[in-house]
Amino acid sequence: VVRGFARYLSAFDPATEVPPTGLLPPGTRRITPYLFSEADIDVLLAAADRLTTALSADTFHSVIALLSVTGMRVGETAGLDRADIDWEEGLITIRHAKFDKSRQIPVHGTTMAALAGYAQRRDAALAAKGKANGPSFFVSNTGTRLTAQRISTNIGFLIRETDLWNTSTGRRPRAHDLRHSFAVRTLLDWYRTGADVNQRLPLLSTYLGHVKPAHTYWYLHAAPELMALAAQRLDEYRQDKP
Repeated sequence: VVRGFARYLSAFDPATEVPPTGLLPPGTRRITPYLFSEADIDVLLAAADRLTTALSADTFHSVIALLSVTGMRVGETAGLDRADIDWEEGLITIRHAKFDKSRQIPVHGTTMAALAGYAQRRDAALAAKGKANGPSFFVSNTGTRLTAQRISTNIGFLIRETDLWNTSTGRRPRAHDLRHSFAVRTLLDWYRTGADVNQRLPLLSTYLGHVKPAHTYWYLHAAPELMALAAQRLDEYRQDKP
């Protein structure tokens, strides 16, 4: 933009310096995420339930639900093994995540109950098909491990089958946006309850598997409700100051 304006000025003032091309490196451009509401997730889960086979429907319902309540990466859900679920402690171990790091995340008891229900139905479905149980927690209709690409592709298909595809913002939802939505929803909950967000942000960063909190800001986009709560917190802080 500056270069074009400078070229325009140079027609009137030959002394105008026009910045050369390649002077600045290209900036990083990222896709603006779609933030799923609870109603959106319900629509997506209902679409998963309509898949043609019972095991596929159950698997993708469970995958979408887990992504929405934990903010796990798609590849992390694909890599989950049966042994990675600690039923007694309510922990999920994520191995070989980004940068080959591993971590443990605590999950709510209702999430553990939902995963246990899926595991029972999965094993029953595989036994009925005469398929042996492999190490993978989430499986395809034939009992093989789901890949991250397949999860993303199938969730994209489910999104296209719903009204979520035609959003008023023009942003097409992706499976990865469930991770963004979890991060923003967590921050909103903290603001609503009056928690110290700056103090808790490292907890969210660790939970998401980020090396430092600065990386978590990538996910904390300017949702209107979030900005309103942040502005309210700032006003309260200013009023308290002498």
